[in-house]
Amino acid sequence: KAMALYRSSFPYHELREEASQERIMSHPQYHFDCVYDGTCWAGLILYWETESFIYVEHFCVEPSMRGHGLGTLILAELAKKSRPIILEIDPLTDDVAVRRKGFYERCGYVANGFAHVHPPYQAANHGHALIVMSHPRTLSQAEFDTFTVDLREKVMAYSESKRNG
Repeated sequence: KAMALYRSSFPYHELREEASQERIMSHPQYHFDCVYDGTCWAGLILYWETESFIYVEHFCVEPSMRGHGLGTLILAELAKKSRPIILEIDPLTDDVAVRRKGFYERCGYVANGFAHVHPPYQAANHGHALIVMSHPRTLSQAEFDTFTVDLREKVMAYSESKRNG
């Protein structure tokens, strides 16, 4: 269920290959958390927990359970870890992206003004521009720089593009 939701919730270029996902599961800073609403499976949140910040790599709620406040509750639980939280969203080119940004803003996230290109997950793809959002405040330049180094050197170290490139 978890992998089916993961694959159906994100475009291919934003997904890890299966071998990459298997390799990453043993990293001590990586969390692949399934979310339940009572006994009902509801979604997942895949994130990195460092000493300085939490980076949400992927987050999705079962389509039938969206719009009932569950995503807000999941992000509120993550915020209890008392570190800045960083995530990325697509540029605001359509109504879905605008609504997604509004959801994160209602959860206390703010957009950062840094130009940001997420490295490719697969060797055949190129990086893609994304908006960096953070909770509970904007990031300093030093925090953003630390995030981008960790993204390139740690998070993407397990990707097919890094292994083959």
